[in-house]
Amino acid sequence: MKGPISQFIEKHYLHFNSASLVDAAKAYEEQLNNGAKMMVTLAGAMSTAEIGKIFAEVIRQDKVQIISCTGANLEEDIMNLVAHSHYERVPHYRDLTPEDEWALLERGLNRVTDTCIPEHEAFRRLQKHIYKIWKDADDKGERYFPHEFMYKMLLSGVLEEYYEIDLKDSWMYAAAEKNLPIIVPGWEDSTMGNIFASYVIKGELKASTMKSGIEYMTFLADWYSKNSSNGVGFFQIGGGIAGDFPICVVPMLYQDMEMHDVPFWSYFCQISDSTTSYGSYSGAVPNEKITWGKLDIKTPKFIIESDATIVAPLIFAYLLDL
Repeated sequence: MKGPISQFIEKHYLHFNSASLVDAAKAYEEQLNNGAKMMVTLAGAMSTAEIGKIFAEVIRQDKVQIISCTGANLEEDIMNLVAHSHYERVPHYRDLTPEDEWALLERGLNRVTDTCIPEHEAFRRLQKHIYKIWKDADDKGERYFPHEFMYKMLLSGVLEEYYEIDLKDSWMYAAAEKNLPIIVPGWEDSTMGNIFASYVIKGELKASTMKSGIEYMTFLADWYSKNSSNGVGFFQIGGGIAGDFPICVVPMLYQDMEMHDVPFWSYFCQISDSTTSYGSYSGAVPNEKITWGKLDIKTPKFIIESDATIVAPLIFAYLLDL
């Protein structure tokens, strides 16, 4: 039985992007009911937007089986977990002058649209703990993926003294509990990635201690081959590398590995505020992906041109029968 939020969108979301939202949610649900698995990709600053408040429950209820996200989303969910009370909202961010921005920098506040992340309480608080985990692996000659190091830190309990939100609202903790596979392409383009690189430059860590993007692709290829018998859907929030990297595993397996029985992605939905334009991946219509061997002619395809912080929670609410 669907709850009041789901009933509301079914009654009122009847046309244009709102209708696409409902169609995409129902098709996502149908995929799961038919035994397909689902990948959710997180771009932008969805963790700082506190998507964990609902996405964590999506994970707990097995509505997603694998995640792809940017390095920023990987770490910023944990930063929100340990430093939430130190964040500052700047609702008038459109009116800030360069001098206003400089003043935020001097206070150790890094702005993401209307939200400022506190450097000392967020970045540095994590740094001292994750470094010990990196260093321990480095000394033992062990190698792990970025998300595996984060899982180790979360499950070790070293951050418990800092928790400032309800743990059930952290999607990373929910994922860690399930040991959910996460693909993090371009992890180096993140605060923790930059910090890791600094230790490599100083000679304190070996770059090889952190598994690479190529290894993420080979891991994903193996996972997809083993889990796609009933289909794997692709639910993309935003654009960029979080979506483009993992979706390419299908043409790679088909064209480069010559595995001609590999199935296409069985579902595709993208929430994006990038308008269709010349040469833009984020703004490309789904049908373009047919020509790249990612989607089939019959793959259910949806694009919702709107703000992901509005759309994603509503779709997740529908999946959770809220």
